[in-house]
Amino acid sequence: MLNFCTYFDINYIHRGLALYSSLVKTGDSFVLWILCFDEETYQILGSLNLPNTRLISEQEFEKNDEALIATKGSRTRVEYYWTCTASLPLYIFRQDNSIPVLIYLDADTFFYSSPKTILEELGEKSILIVPHDYSPEFEDKEAGIYNVGIMAFRPDQAGLSCLNWWRERCIEWCYWKYENGQIGDQAYLNDWPERFDKVVVSNNIGINAAPWNVAKYGLSADNNGNFFIADKPLVCFHFHALRFCSSQLVYMSGFNVNLPTSVLNIIYRPYINSLIEARNMIFNHNFKIEFTKTGIPWRYIAGRLIRRQPLKHFMWVKKREIVT
Repeated sequence: MLNFCTYFDINYIHRGLALYSSLVKTGDSFVLWILCFDEETYQILGSLNLPNTRLISEQEFEKNDEALIATKGSRTRVEYYWTCTASLPLYIFRQDNSIPVLIYLDADTFFYSSPKTILEELGEKSILIVPHDYSPEFEDKEAGIYNVGIMAFRPDQAGLSCLNWWRERCIEWCYWKYENGQIGDQAYLNDWPERFDKVVVSNNIGINAAPWNVAKYGLSADNNGNFFIADKPLVCFHFHALRFCSSQLVYMSGFNVNLPTSVLNIIYRPYINSLIEARNMIFNHNFKIEFTKTGIPWRYIAGRLIRRQPLKHFMWVKKREIVT
């Protein structure tokens, strides 16, 4: 049995459901704990009654946690979510002390093959972290050495010591700005291999592949529905910065990924299809929750057309795919 946790609010509910669907399709036995950051998300997921999920309301999560609650007034909603990241595994371990390993996932993660590979990377260690592994064009980014999007913890002395330290730091400072070497909840991970015992850094490029690293490896798929990054199986992809410009136009990534749209389509099309399926499922249960839309970037489109440059990284959604 694999144990995962994630969190999201109504703006990311389609992505959270796509994550869940991808875990189901791997065929592995799992439980996904979901911290619902608003009542609407909690009610919708409760109505869907998804097998193998454990829902946590924001009120339940915060109960008697005065230190965490006290940060709300000084942080944006997203900054507060990041502040909670370290507290979520600790909360779950208190609810179920039989969990041997808990894997945290950002809600915009999507699996293409078995997540058991994550446990193989963890091995006998207590803490797994994954490097950003930036492509050359992104190496100057100040987001930290490691990405929070996938992490694994054992509830032993090493794992709990790390989580408690991280929670304390995030309560002290967790903001969407770069300051004194920190940014959000993420740059705190930079010295974990030296600070804590039993930390392993993932060397598997198929775990938490993302827009910021995929260009230096490339993507492919075979006729059997298997996906690859370089020549390694793609375990999961972090669909950071994907956005719906309209109900039928998707901009794949806010990163200027140095790969053709046709190559990105290999993995982005299955993900977008899963997002549409999630939206339709919600609509079929009488909840009219649309994708959050950013608007069509007309200035960018006009500039590319004037310069006779191709429109990169856009994908059209067929109208007949969408339930109304």
